[in-house]
Amino acid sequence: MTLVLAALIGQLLSASAATGSPTSASPSPGRPLVSLGDGRIAGRVHDRAEEFLGIPYAAAPVANLRFRPPQPPARWSGVRDAVHQAPACPQFSPYGVRDPQAISEDCLRLDVYRPRGSRPGDRLPVLFWMHGGAYSQGTGTQFGGRTMADRTHTVVISINYRLGQLGNLALPELTRENALATGSYGLLDQIAALTWARTNIAAFGGDRANITIAGQSAGAGSVCAMLAAPRAAGLFSRAVLQSGPCTLLRAPSSAQAVDASRAYATAAGCPDAATRTECLRDASLTDLIAAARALPTSGPAYGDRLLPVQPSDAIAAGAWNKVPVLIGSTRAESRLFVALTQPHLTAEQYVEQINERYGKAAPQVLARYPLSDHASPYLALSALSTDATFACHTGATARVFAAQVPAYAYEFDDPNSPTLYGAQVPGLNMANAHSAELAYLHDFTMGDRPLTPVQMALADRMKRYWAAFARTGNPNTPGQGHWPKAEPHDTVLALNPAGDRISTAFTEEHQCTFWSGLPGQAP
Repeated sequence: MTLVLAALIGQLLSASAATGSPTSASPSPGRPLVSLGDGRIAGRVHDRAEEFLGIPYAAAPVANLRFRPPQPPARWSGVRDAVHQAPACPQFSPYGVRDPQAISEDCLRLDVYRPRGSRPGDRLPVLFWMHGGAYSQGTGTQFGGRTMADRTHTVVISINYRLGQLGNLALPELTRENALATGSYGLLDQIAALTWARTNIAAFGGDRANITIAGQSAGAGSVCAMLAAPRAAGLFSRAVLQSGPCTLLRAPSSAQAVDASRAYATAAGCPDAATRTECLRDASLTDLIAAARALPTSGPAYGDRLLPVQPSDAIAAGAWNKVPVLIGSTRAESRLFVALTQPHLTAEQYVEQINERYGKAAPQVLARYPLSDHASPYLALSALSTDATFACHTGATARVFAAQVPAYAYEFDDPNSPTLYGAQVPGLNMANAHSAELAYLHDFTMGDRPLTPVQMALADRMKRYWAAFARTGNPNTPGQGHWPKAEPHDTVLALNPAGDRISTAFTEEHQCTFWSGLPGQAP
């Protein structure tokens, strides 16, 4: 399933990152200054928040550092200008960012947003964000944290990490070079950025002992990996998973990753094991990306010293970095994927696909999701795919968490939500699709239109729920509706512009009992 999601999500266009390399500067009066372990930085005031952009958390992974674990960044003298976002990491999707000048391997940087006037010692909760994009595209610069920081008095961090095969290449010739015997360089980047936060965030007014890791789609898959990675133990206090349940985004095994990596190296023009390491480090970025077109990455692998066990299995067994969890999905996740791949699906094609996909069980599936119940084949397939994948897996993952830690579940449900810029298909209803909630939680650059005043009110409630969870491990906050724990009764909070409501019908509405009873379909 992860490979399928990679192929589908990879078709999205990413917003371009801002260009520019920070240089030493004499800051003008009034600019916020912060002293880090590597040197001083000068940020800027933006609206009612302060932002510090393009901060290196690791050295540029280029030349001999390509396909190696992240190394500490170089220290600097003077004051570093922190007002330009870093380039996006190289994109391994069919499209990538629209501005090719905004891509560089020198991308292991992060952005920090804090309330205006914050000072060391404020001990503000920290929200640490990892972007999605099927581990193959995207950038943290799309997710501004100014509004969240200002309105909820939190510190927000948004990071870049290596993507595609630059971030996931499990060749034995490479993995034997590091003590963890891993090729999951992107996950190592994320852990390095989190370690940077633990070391430096107090200088921004954040609480190093109260960091919440959060991510959407592949970013949520990264949260799953951190929950199961012994190396990440103690680095965070809570976790948020948006549209990326651990039972759905299962990691490949080390053996699978090695086979895929060897095939990729051959496609990149480096088939000889004796010279493969040097060949890959000398290869042009263009050639490395071209080789991945027919071989999409599947993210970090399990079975090495970094990620010993499949994350969903580790969580089910209780052998994970236990923290309170907030988890959820959007009401119609799969509308995005169906629109991108089959926007003109016919009734005949719908039936053919169900027969091909489910074989002997196809009559049961067609009886459960008849075309007559939906306005179009597009909506029928979207509903079926949403239920069978994101929705029911989110419910199953929430139950596993709730049996062990405080867990809170949501379903985002705005029937008029914007969709992703560049992903709109005329005539198709893509509200509530995968990624729909992002514009409500972030200063997100990928929405196809601004939020309405009513939607802005929902966005404000969501920010406050998320921030309350980051502060205490409980999303409930004064002045907003009660959010009960996920158990008992598979309870979720339905987030809707007309008013949030508690629902115990999530399992029923998404046909999860049917899917769990279908051979081979149980989460």
